[in-house]
Amino acid sequence: MRSTIQEIFQEHFPAYQHNHVLPSRVIKAGRALVQCRTSRLGGHIQRCPDGHVQRVWYNSCKHRACPVCAFMQVAQWVRRRVGRLLHCAYYHTIFTLPWELNALWACNRRLFTHLLFTAAWQSLKELLADPRHLGALPGAIASFHSWTQTLAVHPHLHVLITGGGMDTTRHWRNTQAGFLLPSRVLSAKFRGKFLAFLRQHIRQQALALPSDVSLQRAENLLNRLGRVRWHVMIMPPYSHGRGVLQYLGRYVRGGPVSSRRVTRMADGSVRLRYKDPTRTCTRFMTLAIPEFMKRMLRHVPEPGLHLCRVYGLFAPGKRPELNAARALLGQLPVQAEGLLTWQTLCAQAGPEHPERCPVCGKLLQRIDLPPSGLSPPCPIAA
Repeated sequence: MRSTIQEIFQEHFPAYQHNHVLPSRVIKAGRALVQCRTSRLGGHIQRCPDGHVQRVWYNSCKHRACPVCAFMQVAQWVRRRVGRLLHCAYYHTIFTLPWELNALWACNRRLFTHLLFTAAWQSLKELLADPRHLGALPGAIASFHSWTQTLAVHPHLHVLITGGGMDTTRHWRNTQAGFLLPSRVLSAKFRGKFLAFLRQHIRQQALALPSDVSLQRAENLLNRLGRVRWHVMIMPPYSHGRGVLQYLGRYVRGGPVSSRRVTRMADGSVRLRYKDPTRTCTRFMTLAIPEFMKRMLRHVPEPGLHLCRVYGLFAPGKRPELNAARALLGQLPVQAEGLLTWQTLCAQAGPEHPERCPVCGKLLQRIDLPPSGLSPPCPIAA
């Protein structure tokens, strides 16, 4: 039987929480998934004055790990970013941490995430400022992910970067012949910066170590990782950045997996569909429900941690430079985006007005429902 992520959590999270010691952020996320769009959070009724239609709407939890209510927030995020894109080529760059650092990442999630953003952007900025490569300041949008398709731990950063930038004379420069940077040079630069940051925090005793890892063992690990190549991938250029933004937007909120990938839940297990990157094909894996919940919940982000950041021309303090670049590329200055509402999204999805009766066309009346544990009122079909 196919189930949604929310149904799995509603049925099994209370027992999982009882049997495991969980941090407060994970408990909060699990409870949000259980209660999202249920009577426990309250809501409202839309009712036709003539009694043709009655609809019940429950409030969303708005937790960023909840796949149920992520659609509105993702649509709003993509809309804001698309409105700032420049008319130029874009490169999708992926910075990956070696798996040997996973244990350290688990003990320093907030710090590692910040260092990954900083090392990646500084590497791109310094290399692209070199006249041999670009000699200009680009714009970049970066998004942190900590998972693979199988929900394994895999901290990495996706960066959408412009294929050009503004130089010191306020002229626009494009990358040459569809080439951003040598991947080996970028990989070495990123590796050196990230390891230097880690060593600095070790000296300052600001890095938490796992219980079975001594200070000397951690330093030996960093020395060994400094002699191997780190995985940094630069994808071929895109003519525009909207496609990559849509891809990144799917993971800005909603967690690492959606209900569409859950193909079956039965006999205490979950069957999950995933893409095998080594064979470019679709595969299936079956996980016991406790293991599935463990894999999903370990990717709940730290409170207040920004998992998407903008740099260079897209940074908030660079609005004059961004507008100057837009003028050079034949674009108007960035316009303030209005708030995207659910009514607007519903109206875009179909011809029917979301707040009018489909039978008589009258404006639906709204009746608020307080939070409760009661069953929902029986809806009236059109």
